[in-house]
Amino acid sequence: MTVSVRALRPGNRSDAEAFARIRMLALPYVFFTADSVEHLTARLHPDAHFTALLAEDDGEAIGTAQLSLAHESPEPGQALLNVHVRPDRTGRGAGTALVQAGEELLAGLGAHKVFSWVLDEPADRVFAERRGYRPGSTAQFLLLDLAKAELPPVPAPPPGVELRTAADFADDPRPLFELDAECTADEPGDVDHRLGDYGAWLEETWRHPLLRHDLTTVAVADGRPVAFTAVRTDGGVRYGTGMTGTARAHRGRGLAKLVKADSLHRARAAGFTEAHTGNDAGNEPMLAVNRWLGYRVCAREVQHVRELG
Repeated sequence: MTVSVRALRPGNRSDAEAFARIRMLALPYVFFTADSVEHLTARLHPDAHFTALLAEDDGEAIGTAQLSLAHESPEPGQALLNVHVRPDRTGRGAGTALVQAGEELLAGLGAHKVFSWVLDEPADRVFAERRGYRPGSTAQFLLLDLAKAELPPVPAPPPGVELRTAADFADDPRPLFELDAECTADEPGDVDHRLGDYGAWLEETWRHPLLRHDLTTVAVADGRPVAFTAVRTDGGVRYGTGMTGTARAHRGRGLAKLVKADSLHRARAAGFTEAHTGNDAGNEPMLAVNRWLGYRVCAREVQHVRELG
């Protein structure tokens, strides 16, 4: 039994498929496909230095790591490293080998602080803490049985607000970028992000292969988007919302509830049967919206951090 670690080979479909398969087995709440893996490795901003790693045991892919510099953070030297091992292949040293390889690469890029999401399970937390990582903020994964749930009706939009989709902004998505940037700056978490590069956003977010423009609901007031919920799907029957945000000047008007409810109703009409979302555990306003929609917590993860050097 020999575990080795290597980077994904550019353009190698079997590597992308192996990476996506392991990620979905280890963390089924976040959608990965071979197409999305290839998108990550080819489209992320060069300053991120994104790298995807595979751990192999005698040639069998059993673990993954994805690492990058948090180049959009105002604090330099921060990095991200997330490691996952197939649940039926743990205990073979793949996780340790991936952490070591990832930290070495990040240290070589000048990182001094590494953040890593870890499932809130005893074995996972012990693994992280034994390697010098200390726990920080907590996030929740939530699940809704879209096939059986009694969804609340879509609320009536406030005066002056109308609902559209991201597809309506296909000719000029910049207003959505500006809204996304404003909401991202206020997103809770241990690592601050600032979206400032429209071209990078187009490549990384707008053209992401799992993003569904037709299911991404946007609330518009005075011709400008003021709230949205971004939707990705897995190519099957699973639907997931990532960022849901409202412009600062329009908060407190129920727009997050409005756009999420509208999108869920249209997703069910389109045949999706399983809805996923996630929240920072301290984001009570968004958690309240998701409880109202019928979501229930299905797992938790804790962001850990380690100082390098």
